[in-house]
Amino acid sequence: MSDRFPACSPRDIARALACTRRDFLRSAAGLVAGSAVMSASPFVFGATARKRKVIVVTFGGGARDQETFAPDGQQNIPHLLQELAPRSSFFTQVVNRGILGHYVATASLTTGVYETLNNFSAVPPEHPTVFEYFRKDLNRPISDAWVVAPSNGFNRIGESGYRSYGPGWGARVILPKHLLTAAMSGATTDYEHLLRDNYETPLYAPQLGGTEFELEQLEMVLKLSVEDFKAHAKTLSSPDELSLYIARQLMRQQAPSLLWITMHDIDVAHAGTYSLYIEGIRRTDRLCAELWKIIETEPEYAGNTTLFILPDFGRDSDEDAGGNGFQHHRTGDPASRTTWMMALGAGVREGVVYDRPMQSTDLVPTLGCIMGFTPTLAQGKPLTEFL
Repeated sequence: MSDRFPACSPRDIARALACTRRDFLRSAAGLVAGSAVMSASPFVFGATARKRKVIVVTFGGGARDQETFAPDGQQNIPHLLQELAPRSSFFTQVVNRGILGHYVATASLTTGVYETLNNFSAVPPEHPTVFEYFRKDLNRPISDAWVVAPSNGFNRIGESGYRSYGPGWGARVILPKHLLTAAMSGATTDYEHLLRDNYETPLYAPQLGGTEFELEQLEMVLKLSVEDFKAHAKTLSSPDELSLYIARQLMRQQAPSLLWITMHDIDVAHAGTYSLYIEGIRRTDRLCAELWKIIETEPEYAGNTTLFILPDFGRDSDEDAGGNGFQHHRTGDPASRTTWMMALGAGVREGVVYDRPMQSTDLVPTLGCIMGFTPTLAQGKPLTEFL
């Protein structure tokens, strides 16, 4: 048990972590208590609902408070704190009660159900995804829902195996690393830093399938030649930078209404090098700010887009004897399960912090309220702050 929280239950520790974020955000970013500014819903449906766009970014790979929102970690997230938090509604206590593996946790985020699939299996989620609800309920074309995923293990994230949804109703999935490998035709020497696929199981090579984006569609859909794609990739320093580059092209050329981007650089922590873990946090912080600037400047997105940023989960506490600290997320302790969520953009109250607990499965029902679809099988509840 941590010396900081002696003789406390996991719930007490989670609440204390949330209070730390709240107090820090109020002092450093000037946010106010959400309950003080509650009013009628800022979201308006009807004619404007079809123009609404939502982008979800997972601050993926798992980052703890002590390297982010704790006082000693604030230097690692200057963009979140100084640029994005003051414009956001910030939720301090997001609890993940599911399996702490990156694919299965992301699948749970996309379905609103705690999925129980094998984290290292090439299978789709068992329950309908947010993309299927969105497309089927609102009769949207396949070009209106996309996923940019970090790893080949995420190739099935776009659509579930649920019979009445599933094939034909999901999102298109782009795997930038796989796309780059195909573009290089095996000659990957200059791009090895962009192609590391899985930090937990480096020998894992899933079978691809589903609605994966293919190399021959690069020029037709993203208006990029293979040579231009390779040339720009050579200027980038990480897989997440490659993902943001692809996402920007996708926004410019296809302007999807529902876009899901999963960052993953932070997961290098599994390699056991603390400096690389910190570098991943700082890069993800910067890329989130860059994405927000893209949203503000792209004509199809400016003024009508709501951006959600949240981790898939955290990492082990240093004080938990059963874990490995920053390196892994094995214990299921509060540091691993208690994270945060930031929402900003169209319809969001700015500069507000909400302390009440929410579950990660609440995201999909909340997106349903914003965009006008009904996720009937989701276990979570829509956040009242968006109603």
